[in-house]
Amino acid sequence: MKVLVVGGGGREHAIAWKLAQSPKIDKLYCAPGNAGIAQVAECVDIGAEDIDGIVAFAQENKIDLAVIGPEVPLAMGITDRLEAAGVKTFGPNAKCSQLEASKSFTKAFLARHDIPTAKYTEYTDIDELKKAIGIYGYPMVLKADGLAAGKGVVLAEDAAQAEAAIDEMMGAKVFGAAGDKVVVEECLLGVEASMLCFVDETAIIPMESAQDYKRIFDGDKGPNTGGMGTYSPSLVFTDELQQQINDRILQPTLKGFQEDGLDFKGVLFIGLMITKDGPKVIEFNNRFGDPEAQSVLARLDTDLLDIFVAATENKLNDIDIKWKDDKAVCVVMASGGYPGSYEKGKVITGLDDVDEDVIVFHAGTKKAGDDIVTSGGRVLGVTALAATHDEARAKAFANVEKISFEGAQYRKDIGKILHEI
Repeated sequence: MKVLVVGGGGREHAIAWKLAQSPKIDKLYCAPGNAGIAQVAECVDIGAEDIDGIVAFAQENKIDLAVIGPEVPLAMGITDRLEAAGVKTFGPNAKCSQLEASKSFTKAFLARHDIPTAKYTEYTDIDELKKAIGIYGYPMVLKADGLAAGKGVVLAEDAAQAEAAIDEMMGAKVFGAAGDKVVVEECLLGVEASMLCFVDETAIIPMESAQDYKRIFDGDKGPNTGGMGTYSPSLVFTDELQQQINDRILQPTLKGFQEDGLDFKGVLFIGLMITKDGPKVIEFNNRFGDPEAQSVLARLDTDLLDIFVAATENKLNDIDIKWKDDKAVCVVMASGGYPGSYEKGKVITGLDDVDEDVIVFHAGTKKAGDDIVTSGGRVLGVTALAATHDEARAKAFANVEKISFEGAQYRKDIGKILHEI
């Protein structure tokens, strides 16, 4: 088979790395890819949001399966376009992609199907929103309705912070049109966890659990990022909790998709808060989480190609998905200044010094002559597997210390439980 992965970040490197292990793939492409992906696939210079270019490439090269990594091309309807051109595609269509592209769409879906989530109100008028400051107490959760690269959520600790966030979102439009509507939610207390699921029209199959760390600094301090690290499986998951999630969230979600005519085929990422009242949904995303994909796919024992193909054919129930017992920890190395402004082009050293059994997923890198240099906010995801969480954590950090680039920053507490339920 000829397979095309669309995207160029750490998530896409993890997908391409796992697909490259399939004996059924004759040729693996990635558009646009990065310096790490180039080690396992042929990178083609087409942007992930260049829908016309990707469709033309897929047709010209007789691609058998396209796998869409990022959320923006999904929201733009890339799956619809590729399928119309006769290319089998793993990733939800534009209608289903509203589950990530619009917070209010998802909140309405959750409410309609009685799926536990935070109370919420939505606003399109800045003055009305300012009148609602403190509506659910503090911290006040403010979410830009549209896509904001994982950064459109603010937890305002007081009225002054809330007003400043509103002025940025709806006034200064720091997230562009994504801030035309703002969703205000009650703040859920508990432990955050991530669940990724393979989904088709007949099944929703959870992958192994993972925990993400969104804030830039240790102890969950500072602004939100796209994710500073993950580990899998999550230490807060028990058999009882897994059953609660299945009964209260997964099965009602699948039933809701069927009732609403959402023919979802792809990965549904469910952001969860494990509260004293049970699991509640924070958000839905339409694709592998980044960096959750790095720790979860490192533990997958089944051929990922088989899973992708089965989902596109509504045959997920026919696949027996197996996982390694090993635990995984992924530590993100980010550029200095991230998630604010940062410089690019910093030479990365030490990549050849890491242990053979440690995987360094590239997120924001590119080749510059003989060097690999930084080209994004999140640069690398250093991922280690071991028999225990502590061993995987120690191995990941030992190898992070072997890699360097000017301004590199990373959290030292990835893999630890930071909050009690």
